[in-house]
Amino acid sequence: MIISASRRTDIPCFFAGWFQNRLDEGYAITRNPFNPSQLSRVSLRRGDVDCFVFWTKDPQPFLPVLKTLDARGDCYYFQFTLTPYGNDIERRLRPKAAIEETFIKLSETIGKERVLWRYDPVIVNPAVPPEYHKEQFERLCERLRKHTGRVTLSFVDAYAKIKSPAVRPVAGDVVLDLAACFGKTAHAYGITPVSCCEPYDLSAFGISHGACIDSALIERLTGRPLTAKADRNQRNGCSCCAGTDIGAYNTCQNGCVYCYASHSAASVQNNLNQHDDHSPLFIGMLKEGDKVKEK
Repeated sequence: MIISASRRTDIPCFFAGWFQNRLDEGYAITRNPFNPSQLSRVSLRRGDVDCFVFWTKDPQPFLPVLKTLDARGDCYYFQFTLTPYGNDIERRLRPKAAIEETFIKLSETIGKERVLWRYDPVIVNPAVPPEYHKEQFERLCERLRKHTGRVTLSFVDAYAKIKSPAVRPVAGDVVLDLAACFGKTAHAYGITPVSCCEPYDLSAFGISHGACIDSALIERLTGRPLTAKADRNQRNGCSCCAGTDIGAYNTCQNGCVYCYASHSAASVQNNLNQHDDHSPLFIGMLKEGDKVKEK
């Protein structure tokens, strides 16, 4: 089994204590976000988990948890989103220079093969023009060249529920122009660029379709074959293999204007008020009569 922690929220940044407790107790209980009455008990024991995939914009609070994972002999890697945006777009992140240092520290601790960089999503608007991306992407490639081997690229999806004027569809000619630059630049610095769920064929620019929960990478890290099938619960174009997500929507505090996983600040705060680091559930506690099935 592969554990995703988490596409729905930034567990490494905000919920390291909860995750550490879940490791100590050997399980978590998840609630189906589309059918809240469905509860599943998910084993986190060493013998049951093939790999943990962590998703984060800032794993600094999570670094102490790595000692537990390493002591257990767990396989894990990080999908680490690092973009050049300021607090007008990613509202509550620490200064990016500090996060870049955390990226480097994480890589030096666990090895660059297990720290996958995400330059995602690519937002283009008058305040963030294509030339800005070209300059900043090269700067980050130069900065991270010794600390990662892959960069995942994705252009922003302007979901209907996202109301920020900063988020708008990126024109096709702009996508291709930036992709040409990103592909050339990444390869020049020895970083392999891949795309995430992009409808465009970017192979002419040296950018192949990538998988975030990557069966080939997990097989390489574990040294054994993986039988996981493709994840049918993701959007079209996703190449990930199936994993079990233990996070919850409407809990991330990063405050990114492009976020698809949080409806509003009020909904996030309401859920945070119910979060307990000692509960096996991400939000709230088990109630009498709750039926939990083994995952």
